[in-house]
Amino acid sequence: MIKHTLAAVALGLSMTAALAEDINFGLISTEASTNLKSDWQPLFDDMVKQTGLTIKPFFASDYAGVIEGMRFNKVQVAWFGNKSAMEAVDRANGEIFAQMVNADGTEGYYSHMIVNADSPLKSLDDILKNGKNLSFSNGDPNSTSGFLVPGYYVFARNKIDAKSYFKVVRSANHEANALAVANKQVDVATNNSENLEKIHERQPEKFKNIRVVWTSPLIPLDPLVMSKNVSPEAKAKIKAFIYGYGKTDAHEKEVLMKISKLSGFKPSSNDQLKPIRELALFSQRNKIEADTTLEANDKAAKLAELDQKLAALK
Repeated sequence: MIKHTLAAVALGLSMTAALAEDINFGLISTEASTNLKSDWQPLFDDMVKQTGLTIKPFFASDYAGVIEGMRFNKVQVAWFGNKSAMEAVDRANGEIFAQMVNADGTEGYYSHMIVNADSPLKSLDDILKNGKNLSFSNGDPNSTSGFLVPGYYVFARNKIDAKSYFKVVRSANHEANALAVANKQVDVATNNSENLEKIHERQPEKFKNIRVVWTSPLIPLDPLVMSKNVSPEAKAKIKAFIYGYGKTDAHEKEVLMKISKLSGFKPSSNDQLKPIRELALFSQRNKIEADTTLEANDKAAKLAELDQKLAALK
């Protein structure tokens, strides 16, 4: 009888601990934290009600702060772009468990190069021909659309090192880049289709001053990543909530539209990162191939190593 009682108490304590587990939900710094909190807080409030877990938003000044937060178990779940998700999976004990789905059912978005609407720069060619006279604002180094994708398609393919190619180079989040272009503080910057849509809605007068001069191939939509440190009970609750969110409830649908015009989330895995890993490896390969300071043998060895890694992804 005592054994049964102790077992029941232990089970009760275990369930209580699962319910009380604190979950810090990281949000990458694509824009001001006040905007992110406004967009995501209704989802967090619903998550608390439906799971019984304690959910707290976690912000950092850059993407690396959220990655490091997960690495040191200060962040348990996070919204990442694909490149930052790759870092979280490789370095921070993370696993992809969900992917965003757009309201129209599509599963991708685009990277852009943008200039002011009054700029004489009309095309990517104009930018590349006049780089020495231009100020450029790149994205966060862990951003997929703000850094990795333009880094490959715009710069690596044209054998250009963005850090030394322009007259002035800086780095900022998507929102800051859009506003810097709109206000003529920089000549050209990276951005993406999702952020420009938000600028269009929130600051239409600024959006009128922005022109897109380059658009990337389709990029897979952002993943949600969960730390392997999260308890099985909490993992199950979080997955059930995320996969079911916005399927029928009108309020939930409204919340998802505000976050990023989403219809919801679908199950996903680390396999989502394969095309992003290929891009990263291709960028490294192009950089090494163009490096005139490397000895021939060292260059050949480094290229062979990267080719092996690319082949392993096929």
